[in-house]
Parts: sequence; structure tokens; C-alpha cells
Amino acid sequence: MKGAGEAMEFIKEKSYIYAKDANGNVIAEIDYPETSPGVFTITHTYVDSSLRGQGIAAKLVEAAVDDIKSQNAEVRATCWYAVKWLSENAGKTPDFEGCACEIKR
Repeated sequence: MKGAGEAMEFIKEKSYIYAKDANGNVIAEIDYPETSPGVFTITHTYVDSSLRGQGIAAKLVEAAVDDIKSQNAEVRATCWYAVKWLSENAGKTPDFEGCACEIKR
């Protein structure tokens, strides 16, 4: 596990960003599949309990939004954390303009 103050290295794959510990276990992740042409939906975030409260989930959402926006696509979210984060941050900076929050249960 990374110590306090150390930057976590995220691994980016298609519609999935994650981090592993030294043993290869996933310790943080975010999924954002393309749910329709040009629309990606953040469906899941996870941060290991030992890392919570360090802003890692927010960094995952930021990284996913950056990736989605780099594809000139629309951001949606059904994951409760991502919906909350987008609601609090969309519109505060031009980087997050066009983010749509959608809750599905």
C-alpha cells in the first residue's frame, strides 16, 4: 500500500481505471462503459477500506471524466459516489461542463 503523501499510480484500460497493491490486488477502481454512442456512464467506484478518506475516489472520478471528455463524449453516472461528486463539481470548472448526472435504481 502507498504511504501517506505518495501518489497512487492508476492503470487505465478501456472504460476502466484501477490501482493495485504490491501483491497485485485491486485496491481502487472505477468502471465507465459506453452505454450508448458517445455516452459513458460511471457505474461503479471502489476504494479499499484502508485507503478511504484520502481523496482516491475523487481522483478516480476526475480521471474517468477526463478520459470521457477527451473522447468528446457525454458523462453520466449511476454510481452514488460519482453522482455526488459530479453534482458538487460540475459547473465549477470548464473541465466538467456537460456532465450529466443520472440516478438509476
